[in-house]
Amino acid sequence: WLSTEDAFLADLRRRLGPIEVTSGGPARDHLHAAIPVIEAAFAGHRTDANRIAFDLDDRPAFDRRVLRVVRRLAWGETASYSEIARQIGAPRAARAVGGALGRNPIALVIPCHRVIAADGTLGGYGGPEGDRDAHLDRKQSLLLREGVIVARRGG
Repeated sequence: WLSTEDAFLADLRRRLGPIEVTSGGPARDHLHAAIPVIEAAFAGHRTDANRIAFDLDDRPAFDRRVLRVVRRLAWGETASYSEIARQIGAPRAARAVGGALGRNPIALVIPCHRVIAADGTLGGYGGPEGDRDAHLDRKQSLLLREGVIVARRGG
């Protein structure tokens, strides 16, 4: 999944539009702050991604509300799409919450993998084009790194 730098940059450009990659400036400082947090998460160690600064002003207001709530989900904690919808004051918008999570531009920092279906199963998981099962495998793996076991629907 986005295993090369070129694939990563192509995905960023697809999602965010034209971007310029530089080796200096404030972006470098943000990246240096993020690297240890992301490495710890991949190693299965508790992380505090809230230490990473970012700007979501380009996102729709609904998406920003959803992502703010999801960002507060702690390591090893889950919530359902409908719980998130209730927390943002839109109790009938569970599907729209899923859409906002699918547009999450920084999934390792805003842990959308921690949002599951109301029946306790995985629900869905976004990502670049591809195999739905591969996306669910990734979600399940990220949850397992946090000690959370969540079954797939029907499985």
